Amino acid sequence: MKLWSGRFQKETDELVNDFNSSIGFDQRMAREDMQGSLAHAAMLGHTGVISQADSEAIIQGLKDLLAEVEAGTVTFSADQEDIHMNVETLLTQRIGDAGKRLHTARSRNDQVAVDLRLYLRREIREIENLLLDFLEVLLRQAKAHQETILPGYTHLQRAQPITFAQQLLAYGSMLARDVTRLEDCRKRMNQCPLGSGALAGTTYPIDRFETAALLGFDGPMSNSLDGVSDRDYVIELLSCLSILMMHMSRFAEEVILWCSWEFRFVELDDAYSTGSSIMPQKKNPDVGSTAAS
Repeated sequence: MKLWSGRFQKETDELVNDFNSSIGFDQRMAREDMQGSLAHAAMLGHTGVISQADSEAIIQGLKDLLAEVEAGTVTFSADQEDIHMNVETLLTQRIGDAGKRLHTARSRNDQVAVDLRLYLRREIREIENLLLDFLEVLLRQAKAHQETILPGYTHLQRAQPITFAQQLLAYGSMLARDVTRLEDCRKRMNQCPLGSGALAGTTYPIDRFETAALLGFDGPMSNSLDGVSDRDYVIELLSCLSILMMHMSRFAEEVILWCSWEFRFVELDDAYSTGSSIMPQKKNPDVGSTAAS
């Protein structure tokens, strides 16, 4: 039975089920959904909205379920539409009626809002770490080639002499700005929408500051309507990533030129090159070509 089906007299048509189901996409946020639920359950117990015994049962059940999900032993159902209803249904099957009390003072609207913020916050950190690793490589190569002379180009015409270090550090500067842009975006999204309910909050005496702190947010969002409807942080992140990919594309295009017969400044490792079925002399920078496209 669906969470929202209390007033309905007929089963949902399968076509409607398929159309409404998002579990094929949002199951990637399973970890974040359960993190949000763990914080919410702890807060409900601390504030006395639900009993401490129910809170502890929910928390342990969620921890066990999360371990199973991360082990890959859980199958989600399209009948339950999304990750929120899947988790709640599986939890209730395991711990009984206490699982149903997890939804107290909460809507799927503020659930998905907090899941997405947690998920993107984690993804931003992983992207930042990858960029910092790449920056370290660029800096190491730049240090080794401070006196390696290259021609600098404008309009693909040789213009002025530069060093290979200077060329690499140009990309280092671009990527350093990309890191700060991602950090700024992460900071702006680090507000907790839990407690916003469907749109107008809840009359239960919840503690929004506790759930925000438990989830590592700087604080709760100040307006419940904004809390459940705001997605500008997603657009901001897409903008940051578009700029980042422009820089990566520029670098990939440089590498393609540098390893061509016309330039011959570098040679790609065989592990990152392909050949030709009819022209055995070729060594194609296919990986770089894909990144630059």
